Amino acid sequence: MELCTILQPECTTCATPGSKKKVLELISDIVAAQYPTLSSQEVFESLLAREKMGSTGIGNGIAIPHGRLTTIDHPIGIFIKCEEPIQFDAIDKQPVDILFALLVPADQCQQHLSTLSSMAQKLSDKQVLKQLRKIHDSTELYQVITA
Repeated sequence: MELCTILQPECTTCATPGSKKKVLELISDIVAAQYPTLSSQEVFESLLAREKMGSTGIGNGIAIPHGRLTTIDHPIGIFIKCEEPIQFDAIDKQPVDILFALLVPADQCQQHLSTLSSMAQKLSDKQVLKQLRKIHDSTELYQVITA
């Protein structure tokens, strides 16, 4: 699946959320603004439930928060570059500045895992990460991550 089919330009942003809770709230607010049938609270609770099982901070300044929703029929991606890194309980104990959040229909487990794996692979490319970390514009951020 092409990333541009699940990640819209309006769901890609540079921000300074300040904390793990605030970035999860930001993700939830972005989703609710773009998908009016979803409430930010519903999205936040889904992301938080997954974080309670273990941090989605995968190391190297990257986190991939994700959750399942029974109220959607297609995956939704959100990409955030934090202008200031935040503590995210990552496995390497380092702060996070690159986040790709993914919301999937509750019944699409395999697609969920495949998309997460693809994104983790893309973000493991040191050149892509270096480029993303230099960007301070949402449009350019979207272009680089979906290239």
